[in-house]
Amino acid sequence: MREIIMAYQGEMALKGLNKSTFEAVLMKSMRYRLQHHGNWKVYRAQSTMYAEPLDDTADVEAAFTSLSHIFGIIRLSRAAVCEKNFETICETAEAYLGQTLRGIKTFKVEAKRADKSFPMKSPEISRELGAYLLGKHPHLRVDVHNPQLEVMVEIRDFGAYVHGPKVPAAGGLPVGTAGRALNMLSGGIDSPVAAYRMAKRGMALHHIHFASPPYTSEGAKRKVQALAQIVSEYTGSCNLYVVPYTRPQEYIRDNAPDVLFTVLMRRSMMRIANIQAKKMECEALITGESLAQVASQTVQAIACTDAAQDLPILRPLIGMDKNEIVETARMIGSFETSILPYEDCCTIFTPPHPKTRPHLDEILEAEANMPGLAALEAEAAQQIERIRIRVGEEVDFIG
Repeated sequence: MREIIMAYQGEMALKGLNKSTFEAVLMKSMRYRLQHHGNWKVYRAQSTMYAEPLDDTADVEAAFTSLSHIFGIIRLSRAAVCEKNFETICETAEAYLGQTLRGIKTFKVEAKRADKSFPMKSPEISRELGAYLLGKHPHLRVDVHNPQLEVMVEIRDFGAYVHGPKVPAAGGLPVGTAGRALNMLSGGIDSPVAAYRMAKRGMALHHIHFASPPYTSEGAKRKVQALAQIVSEYTGSCNLYVVPYTRPQEYIRDNAPDVLFTVLMRRSMMRIANIQAKKMECEALITGESLAQVASQTVQAIACTDAAQDLPILRPLIGMDKNEIVETARMIGSFETSILPYEDCCTIFTPPHPKTRPHLDEILEAEANMPGLAALEAEAAQQIERIRIRVGEEVDFIG
């Protein structure tokens, strides 16, 4: 019996003349992920992607899990493939799902006939296959509304496919179909979720992180690297750029009004991120800001931050509350790493009472009184460290 994985498209199927471009990107992502799990053949037909193991080296279970994290796939199923012959379909259904049927009480059969040359129509396939399985398992009864198992048969171009219920997958659009951005990755909960959400909309991304040794430790940097590795299961392989930010941060602390420190620091980081983003040909910056969550995330503070540079700043969490963000972080597996107690560059030197409604005029005046800041930012941008993050590598950081 031959088993394959079927991957179903979501909104990609509505892309019209651009659909083939989206499908090509998705297949490339599937091939890349599957190379870690043996030898596979990937092909497409009728808005469905097929992943077929070529030999015994293929790990179907691990491949199925890996594919479930690829954006562009809305549902998955492991299916047994057979000839488009009704007797063979019945025998395959019993061989593939018989063990499961023996352990339940109710089932239903759902058939889809994409190949209209097949002599039996979908209702007839469902009825006759259901009768066959009832004959094999007399303890069963049919429940069309709430069955314990839905037996599915799809008659397609390449054969007949028998499987159980389709399993939800990541959804969204294939990574790389909506441009490229640089994500501001801190060690907190929000920024990995922001990366996840933008990748789900098809954006390829890299990360930038600001470190301030000795105020932040090597452990803090390893924590951020671990977060980038975790979210790479969804966002794909990428680069993590670590900025040595101690000198600019100390300069702002020593030369600017205390109440404006946080916004001035955010603007400084944005300017450095802008330089790196343009080197990488990124078209936007991504942050994990949520409106009014902290002092630097008020409308007025965000406006001052945006004015520091000229790339679009995408804020996918802007309307989410903390519980929603935490729920997503738990789902993608980043939460437990995010809450480990390592210092974050954004939390050091934070004033006790930051100004929540700054005006751009006063921010520009404060920056005019810091003539050495631009040189320090340029120096930091020149000293950025690159760390390669590859999908499928082990996270070697233990908190």
